[in-house]
Amino acid sequence: MRIAYLCSADVLPGHAARREDAFEADAQWEALFPACRDRGLELVPVAWDSEELQQTRFDAAVLGPTWDYTGRPGAFLEVLRGLERHGPVFNDATLVEWNFDKRYLQELSDKGVPTIPTLWADAGNEAVYQMAAERFGTTKLVVKAQVGAGAYGQLLLPKDADKPAPSGAVMVQPFIASVATDGEWSVIVIGGEVSHVSRKMPAKGDYRVQSLYGGSEVVGEYTPELRACVERVLAAVEQDMLYARVDLVRMDDGSFALIELELIEPYLYPREGPNLGPRYAEALSVRLGLAEADGTR
Repeated sequence: MRIAYLCSADVLPGHAARREDAFEADAQWEALFPACRDRGLELVPVAWDSEELQQTRFDAAVLGPTWDYTGRPGAFLEVLRGLERHGPVFNDATLVEWNFDKRYLQELSDKGVPTIPTLWADAGNEAVYQMAAERFGTTKLVVKAQVGAGAYGQLLLPKDADKPAPSGAVMVQPFIASVATDGEWSVIVIGGEVSHVSRKMPAKGDYRVQSLYGGSEVVGEYTPELRACVERVLAAVEQDMLYARVDLVRMDDGSFALIELELIEPYLYPREGPNLGPRYAEALSVRLGLAEADGTR
């Protein structure tokens, strides 16, 4: 089977202005492509907004590093729905649409998932920040776009008070101090089962864990505390997922809370999960009706 592996054009080899973090896309391809090939699944990297995708018939599609979709979420969703008229897409357009806007965190919170306290607003401004400071009892705040990725345009107040707010609707949260010292914990889930854990640490003096800002990763232990939180998250979603990345942070009381559930285009940290490829290939084969779950690792 030929399967479109959807990417943003700027991570594809040979692109004139390839992203600085495109090496992560390379690492993921190296893990996934051979394992899928062993099961008769040919993943074909293709830009999600390209004529090539529109002119080529694929048996199915999977979302890879489509890291520029946040600028055109409507167009991206339209492409996925178009692909679904000819074959399955993983994760599917319904899940993607739900995961676009980070207000899904409020829905999960309402279902009992521990999340970071959040003030939702139509725009970022001083009145909103003051309201958040009063609600959370701190002036140290993080401001994010409700539709966004990779900490792009994110603000840390009061440090970034002179910078413009992210465009459009925002979410404002109290700064979680453990992010700078304990990092973020990414639990990679493939076919409904935990594959591995990546502990992401920011560079000294920063709090952002992405590689673009100097962040780094090490293998993390899947502790009972992590397991309890991840299981609550997955139970609350109630939909089948080929993959998911459950991003957690440690709160002041030592418990874990969900900071993000990445269902669209997450980096799956293959370097921390040497069995990612076989797990992914098996889960994809099962969802394509080509195999039954056999525990291959």
